[in-house]
Formats: sequence, C-alpha cells, structure tokens
Amino acid sequence: MTKISAAEVNKLRKATGAGMMDCKKALVEAEGDFDKAIDVLRKKGQKVAEKRADRDSSEGAAVSKLNDDNTTGVAIVLGCETDFVGKNETFVKLATDLADSAINFDSKDDFLASDFGGFTVTEKLVEQTGVVGEKLEINAFAKLNAPYVGTYVHINKIAALVGLSAKVDNVETLAKDVAMQIASMGATKLSYKFFDATYVTSETEARIAVIEKDNIELGRLGKTLKNVPQYISMSQLTPEVLAQAEETAKAELKAEGKPEQIWDKILPGKMERFISDNTTLDQEQCLLDQKFIKDEKMTVAEYVKTFGDVEVTSFERVSLG
Repeated sequence: MTKISAAEVNKLRKATGAGMMDCKKALVEAEGDFDKAIDVLRKKGQKVAEKRADRDSSEGAAVSKLNDDNTTGVAIVLGCETDFVGKNETFVKLATDLADSAINFDSKDDFLASDFGGFTVTEKLVEQTGVVGEKLEINAFAKLNAPYVGTYVHINKIAALVGLSAKVDNVETLAKDVAMQIASMGATKLSYKFFDATYVTSETEARIAVIEKDNIELGRLGKTLKNVPQYISMSQLTPEVLAQAEETAKAELKAEGKPEQIWDKILPGKMERFISDNTTLDQEQCLLDQKFIKDEKMTVAEYVKTFGDVEVTSFERVSLG
C-alpha cells in the first residue's frame, strides 16, 4: 500500500475541504497522485449527489458581496439540507468565498460554469456534497449595479442589496437602513407605480372577500368588525377618488357638528387615515411606500429624502427556503 504522509493529506484537505480520513482514503486509492485523489473525491461527491438529488435544500447561508467602490453587489444563497450544516463555519466560509467569485458574473448560469479553485462552481458543489453528506446548491443569485450599492445580511438567513442614485453624505447609513428595511419587510416592488392594473384589481377583490368572510364570523361572535377598504393601492386613488373622500369627510364633520372654521385642522388627519386604510397592498409590497421600520411616522421614501438629492433605484432580496 502506498504510504501517505500527513503533509499530503493536509494539502488535499486544504484544497478540497474534505475531512482528513476522506483525504487519506482518496490518496491511498489514487496511489499518492494528488490530481487523481481530487478526482476520487469528486466521484464520491457525484454518487452522494445522485442519492440526495430529491432532497430539499431549504437551509443554508445567505451572503452578499460588494465591489471595492460600492457600485456592484451580489447576493447568493448556498443551500443545504439542515440548519446544523448551514451554521457550520466551514460551510459559511464556502458561501462567502462563492459570493466573492459570483460578483464577477452577471447570471447564475455563468457563475455556475465559472472556475472555482480548479473546478467549476457546479463541480465544487458536487464535490462538497460528498464532503458534507448533504445536497448543496445555489438556491438564489441576485446582482445589482448602481452609482452606490449597499447591503445588509440578517444572520445569514436573508441578504439584501439596495441601489442608490448618488453618493451623498452619510450614504453608508442610508444604504444600510434601507437594505435592513428590505430584509425585514420583504418588499417586492419599488413603488405602487410599478403595479399592473389587472393585478391590483384582482387583489382588491380577493382581499375584500376575505375580510367580508371574516366579518361574518366576527359578527356571529359579537366582536368588532374589520374595516372593509374600497381600495388597496395608491394607484387606485385618483384625484376624483380623493376629492370624493374629502367631501365625505366634510359631510361627517358637519354631521358631527364640528365648526367649519376648524375643518382645515381636522381634514388632513382624516385624509391621511383614508389613504392609510386604502393602501394596504402598497404598505406590504412597495419599498418606498412602506412605513420606515426605525420611524413609523414616515415612509421609506420620506426617510430617503432626508439625505438630500438621492433616490432608491433598485433592490434585491434573497433568503432561505
């Protein structure tokens, strides 16, 4: 049997990330040939990968990487099968190293086909499947370019990127805060202006139907009924709709016997409440229209304006599961 030194085993372990015993067995099988030993480990990974192909890789690590001048960012999810592996330092380092490489590519397919330490990324994942014993794959890949890109990663479960139109004073704070908002609140659109009208209409009907059904049960139990909105997005609140809402509010004030000379002080609050009650879709899905998590008295758009002449141009969010 070929004698294998500890130095050779350690060299293979550093090159592949495989365990000491696996490296020694591979070198023995390859009769000390380093390249053949790597191939042995790769084939082992392929066998394990084939057996675990139908497994769910919903755990793992979400990581991000920015280039040196903060004009490009990438976020990826390296998936595995269990939370135990997903939290392992070696696994997280692999995810981080992969993100460092991913920033050089514009698509997931190009990234997977790229070189990673003598393997393609796809081959590396197969090899590491043999090492870890769990299915590994890139579950998400998102890239963003902008005059300034910021990021926020939440305990390796969610990674967010945000693109800003300019570098302004304290841009690092702005970018981190908005990226944190993206990670926390899960927006899908930048603004209500990007909603498809058909989608908004169907979503309005569906939400009203759910509330009305809930109210039947609440009424049966003698509990307070939920408000049934007429609308769910600012895209529906035309000047005519807002004018009618204001007239309705004035009629209510008159019916309540409020002196007309104080209406101007009360109407803004009523209109603000009307808009809030009828833009629930925007608040859930539109980044700029959401309440800012650090100060709910303002929207994200209003918070961004406090930093001067800068706008959010784009964002990306990747997460486990």
